Amino acid sequence: MSISAAEVNELRKKTGAGMMDCKKALTEANGDFEKAIEILRKKGASVAAKRAEKSANEGMIITKVSDDSKKAVIVEINCETDFVAKSNDFVQLANKVADKTFQTESNDAQKLIETNTELGNLLNDVMGKVGEKIEVSRVATEKAENGLLVDYVHMGSKLGVLVKFDKVSKNQDELSEIGKDIAMQVAAMNPICVYREEVPVNTIEKEIDIYKELARKEGKPESILDKIAQGKLNKFYQENCLVEQAFIKDNSKSVKDLITEFNKQSGTEAKISLFRRFHLGDENK
Repeated sequence: MSISAAEVNELRKKTGAGMMDCKKALTEANGDFEKAIEILRKKGASVAAKRAEKSANEGMIITKVSDDSKKAVIVEINCETDFVAKSNDFVQLANKVADKTFQTESNDAQKLIETNTELGNLLNDVMGKVGEKIEVSRVATEKAENGLLVDYVHMGSKLGVLVKFDKVSKNQDELSEIGKDIAMQVAAMNPICVYREEVPVNTIEKEIDIYKELARKEGKPESILDKIAQGKLNKFYQENCLVEQAFIKDNSKSVKDLITEFNKQSGTEAKISLFRRFHLGDENK
């Protein structure tokens, strides 16, 4: 049967697929629009399969926080080029992923896509339209029934942070402002944990070995190597544990000092319980 240019254009507007792809799909579907859309959707899945070996290192980080700051999500969705990452289709998809993560309280990106047909179909549609590999790399949901959650997304949406506070009984707005600064601190200084007690034992052991070996090469006697290593380890904690880091807006105080001052003024016992830091292309996903 003959397919008119108007029909091809209408299908193109509905799907965003190329003109020739639309014409072929309509021809194959004998003019049936719904069947043609299904054909194009399947082609989108085909595009994804063809590009499975491609590297998807661009994309965006999105956060979403409830109005009462008791629940928040952070997601990373990737594509191949920065051009696609800035496209309306990709941004809308990323926001849909964040919304669905928030709704389902998911912490598993693969399961999120596999168990939400609508989201999976949309993912395939966008892949078919832009012709790039797109993947939802990771999602995380945090809840703070007795505290609050604060988010920060750096300009360009390639780096995002959630910070969770516990034991927040009052002055929530004031702590939210402090929390924004601390979230920016996490983004800028990339701590490995909140407290020194959370540093993995193997990390500490490696650091001590390095400090001792360096001291040996400097000719220091074996009897004082442990003391030297411990001193350097304290410096390591100050640089890598969030509460011990110098505050980026005032290096005369630490992040712990900020929380201590807030608690003293408010008569509270608020504490940072965790943070999530998503940066595009992180190895530890």
